[in-house]
Amino acid sequence: MSDAAQPVYSMTGFARIAGRASETLGFSLSLKSVNHRFLDLHMRLPSGTEAVEMQLRRILKEKLKRGHVEVTLNLERSQKADAGYDHALVAAYVEAFRAAAAEHGLQGEPDLNSVFRLPGVLMAEARSSEEDLRGLEEAVLREVDALVDALNAMRAQEGAALAEEMRAGMQRLRGVVDEAALLREKVQQAYFDRLTQRMKTMIDGGFEQDRILQEAALIAERSDVEEEVTRLRTHIDHFTGLLDQGGEVGKKLDFLLQEMNREANTLLSKTSGVAGNGTRITEAGLGMKSEIEKAREQVQNLE
Repeated sequence: MSDAAQPVYSMTGFARIAGRASETLGFSLSLKSVNHRFLDLHMRLPSGTEAVEMQLRRILKEKLKRGHVEVTLNLERSQKADAGYDHALVAAYVEAFRAAAAEHGLQGEPDLNSVFRLPGVLMAEARSSEEDLRGLEEAVLREVDALVDALNAMRAQEGAALAEEMRAGMQRLRGVVDEAALLREKVQQAYFDRLTQRMKTMIDGGFEQDRILQEAALIAERSDVEEEVTRLRTHIDHFTGLLDQGGEVGKKLDFLLQEMNREANTLLSKTSGVAGNGTRITEAGLGMKSEIEKAREQVQNLE
């Protein structure tokens, strides 16, 4: 597979899958991912499933690159028809309830439904947990590949939508940069004329006019935005090239946008205070910064 065939992944996604470890123990496993600078796994697993957690961490670190990922495992135990209960434990709960009621002068009897929901009362549930948890790890790990594939399918769909939005944004940015390029020559001349006029008002016959005009031309040249326009075009081409390449490009794109923002700021600093087309190129620079900021918000969610 070529680099160009790789999808661009968003860090936002959700996937859930259900399975069974045995006749009496079912489970559901879900992954919920949002953006994060690095891979941050947050595990929500029931007590007694530490071995499953270790294996899940290992596999997910191999398959995912970035994102805050919440991993949730829920167990669903079913009772057999011949389920029994711990007579001594039920008697102890009932006796404790009545003793507490008598001590505090309260009326009431213990509720049997509530008693049966207390830990360890239903003996079949306790036994099935101990037996079925042995096969839980194998059953869960069988489903992990399919679960990650489902998560990545959603993340790829989200990433493709983001990539299209950013491509459109880069087209708009290039249009504004091209507009600035068309205006730059007139802006440069306006800057030169302004400096020349100011210097003429400050000099008298003791200064060489040609030398002053040369210095004015040099200052005007330094105010030229041709370099910034060229760099911005190069960065835009690199940006869209990375989107086409796909894969783990979020950090690279973010760096390019920082460079674009720096060039736009330099362009604005060079054209501030110049009338006529200078005002128009300043407006173009502000338009550049707006498009760059939109792209920076979007790229934060890419892997």
